[in-house]
Amino acid sequence: AQEDFEIIDQKQVPTAAELKNAEKGKAEETRWSAPILSLARKASENLALGYGSALKSASLVGLVPKPVSTDSAATTSARYHAMEERANLMNMMKLSIKILIQSALSLGRTLDSDFPPLQQFFVVLEHCLKHGLKVKKTFIGQNKSFFGPLELVEKLCPEASDIATSVKNLPELKTAVGRGRAWLYLALMQKKLADYLKVLLDHKHLLSEFYEPGALMMEEEGAVMVGLLVGLNVIDANLCLKGEDLDSQVGVIDFSLYLKDTQDSDDKQDGGITAVLDQKHYVEELNRHLSCTVADLQNKIDCLEKTNSKLQEELAAATDRIGSLQEEQQQLKQQNELIRERSEKSVEVTKEDTKVELDTYKQSRQGLDEMYSDVWKQLKEEKKIRLELEKELELQIGMKTEMEIAMKLLEKDTHEKQDTLVALRQQLEEVKAINLQMFHKSQNAECSLQQKTETISSFEGKTNEMMSSMKQMEERLQHAEKARQAAEERCNKMKQELAGRLDTCRQQMSQLDNKCSTLEKELKSEKEQRQTLQRELHQEKDSATLLKTELQQMEGLKKELRKLQDEKQQLEKVCEEQEQALQEMGLHLSQSKLKMEDIKEVNKALKGHTWLKDDEATHCKQCEKEFSISRRKHHCRNCGDIFCNTCSSNELALPSYPKPVRVCDTCHTLLLQRCSSNSS
Repeated sequence: AQEDFEIIDQKQVPTAAELKNAEKGKAEETRWSAPILSLARKASENLALGYGSALKSASLVGLVPKPVSTDSAATTSARYHAMEERANLMNMMKLSIKILIQSALSLGRTLDSDFPPLQQFFVVLEHCLKHGLKVKKTFIGQNKSFFGPLELVEKLCPEASDIATSVKNLPELKTAVGRGRAWLYLALMQKKLADYLKVLLDHKHLLSEFYEPGALMMEEEGAVMVGLLVGLNVIDANLCLKGEDLDSQVGVIDFSLYLKDTQDSDDKQDGGITAVLDQKHYVEELNRHLSCTVADLQNKIDCLEKTNSKLQEELAAATDRIGSLQEEQQQLKQQNELIRERSEKSVEVTKEDTKVELDTYKQSRQGLDEMYSDVWKQLKEEKKIRLELEKELELQIGMKTEMEIAMKLLEKDTHEKQDTLVALRQQLEEVKAINLQMFHKSQNAECSLQQKTETISSFEGKTNEMMSSMKQMEERLQHAEKARQAAEERCNKMKQELAGRLDTCRQQMSQLDNKCSTLEKELKSEKEQRQTLQRELHQEKDSATLLKTELQQMEGLKKELRKLQDEKQQLEKVCEEQEQALQEMGLHLSQSKLKMEDIKEVNKALKGHTWLKDDEATHCKQCEKEFSISRRKHHCRNCGDIFCNTCSSNELALPSYPKPVRVCDTCHTLLLQRCSSNSS
């Protein structure tokens, strides 16, 4: 009851018939705004029914019900009073929305914040949002603002976060009322005011914290108000929040905008003529601007076609390059596989060869060890034999001391013995030379043969001792020759005794000769064995050099494999980059095609599509049947031609219409094909 309204006279309120006659008398609207004006007409016809009742009920606002003694009567009267307030506010909302749409369509431009019907609409909407608000008590005082429920939209709808942040960042706004008005301005500019309020109405359990049970936002009138606000999406508003004092504005409804004075009819007719002339000039300027834009768009189309052809050529060249690169990549892969197989086979063969050579080397090493042990045993036996010979020589020396008397007879025998000794010396010298050669060869072959060389050196020392002993024997023989003359006399006596002993000595000498021959044969066999060992060592060295060369070749092959892998990775990177470039080129081509189609559609709409009048068409354009009372006329909202009901029974959503509208069959098929091509 505390709302600020102006009371007007009911005689000044026009009736619905007068409003219809005034609407019929208006000038014919231009063709380019025909779809928008048809929507506005439908909205005005729907709102015209409550036009007179809105103004009649507005006069009752501000009356206080009479006090009644009983509580039940007070509650019923309060409910009735709240219902009347809601009805009055709803009628005022319908009226303000209708006049705002009509005035905005008559102007044909974006609305500013100084536009009076727009200001009155915000005042009525503010009163509707304030209806039934709960008073919150704080330390400063009582607070009653409608910005509290509007803040809930940010939590319920994330799209409204931009509005809330921009409202909070405005430094000029200091009160909650100013922030709420700025929020309504921004929501109307976004054409989402009805959507945001619908989200609030869907969560009434949250609104119960701010509104009383009988408030407009808590009842069915809130949903009706949201439905009315949907019609405001037709209007384009450009509201400037900076420099306006939203905190101190007074929300008073001015009913003078909704009244018509009969005396000023002539002035209004003149104003209508001026408005029509202004619209004519505006349409001419629009046509000029559109012709310029059409020329620019045609130039852009030519440029896009040229770039399209260039891009297609580049795409074909890129596809050819990609095909050649893929073929090269496949060839490189095959070569890599062949090289890998060969390298693996060569590695396996080399491994098997090395295994076999190692086995043979181990076997030959075992045979050499066995031969070395046999030779060592033979050397030991020879040492024993030589010791026995030394003992026998000592016995012979003793025997010669006893046989000094009989040496004359034994001169021939001694000469023969000397010859045999010379032969033995030559054989010993040959053995020394052979041992020296074997010693040098064993040093070059293996370090393990050093022990053999040491044994050979010991053997040589012993032979030297034998030589020294032989020299002593010669000296003794010389002494024996001197004493031979003295012993000749005794020799005759001892001839008989020595004959038997000489036979035994000869037998022993024959045995020694046999042993020397066996020793020579064994030395020859040892020489042959050492030669075979040296050959085997040379073969092993050759095999080792071959293995080293193969290992070097393997390392070279590994390096080549690494280089090929690096080249393969680089090629894969190049292929990936080219694929990405092709994808980007495809995206650019698809975008350019879509732009071309949009530009062609705009050109077609600007050139060919015109909104036919009802009087111009007498037959259906598609089936060519004549229109009658049963066969009604229907406009196609896409091409503007007139069809019958059967040829225009389809409905589709167009860019200029928020809801699905009537479309002819040909336009329906074309639009569906475009949608399918755009989606693909």
